[in-house]
Amino acid sequence: MSEKQQAGLRARTRRAVRREIAQAAEALFVERGFEATTIDDIAAAVGMSQRSVHRYFASKEEIVLGKFDLVVDDMLAALRDRPAAEPIWTSLHRTFDVMVALAEAPGHAELVEPIHRIVFRTPALLAGYLQRLQRMQDAVVSELRARAEAAGTPYADDDPTPRAVTAAAFGCLIAAQHSWLASAPKGSLASALGRAMATVGPREPEAHHS
Repeated sequence: MSEKQQAGLRARTRRAVRREIAQAAEALFVERGFEATTIDDIAAAVGMSQRSVHRYFASKEEIVLGKFDLVVDDMLAALRDRPAAEPIWTSLHRTFDVMVALAEAPGHAELVEPIHRIVFRTPALLAGYLQRLQRMQDAVVSELRARAEAAGTPYADDDPTPRAVTAAAFGCLIAAQHSWLASAPKGSLASALGRAMATVGPREPEAHHS
């Protein structure tokens, strides 16, 4: 096996272990509550030592929120794959399909809704989640500027359009999450997101000046 193959195997193994720890931890958070669950509890659930768990996650907060760091690359890839002539609002809506897929992933969906409740009700988790959303927005804004540059219609440095449109879209995402939680178990995040984004857009200007 080549060094590259060995590195790839190690990476896949690490992801698998992280996924196992995260799923066990989330089940405990839902059953016992986030604050009441300790790293020792999580370690016992997966048959590992506390030190071993910390090799994969620095804290309980990271176990809950770490997946949102991983989804950024997928979201940006989805945005880049959208048709260049497509309205920005539509592209952003379709980019959020990555978040919807995460919420509806087989074998994980039953924990997503209660974990979202925990995030929104736990100040430390909510603060961390909003920080991650801000980093996502910054990355999306950069991508929208690159998209406009490639199309030959770049935004001026002081043009607020890409950031304003992105902030509005992410505001719709948060509103949709609240709506989804309020409608559970009957509602879906996809439906709530569609309603939220239809309420606000599309109304971003497509014409801009360099």
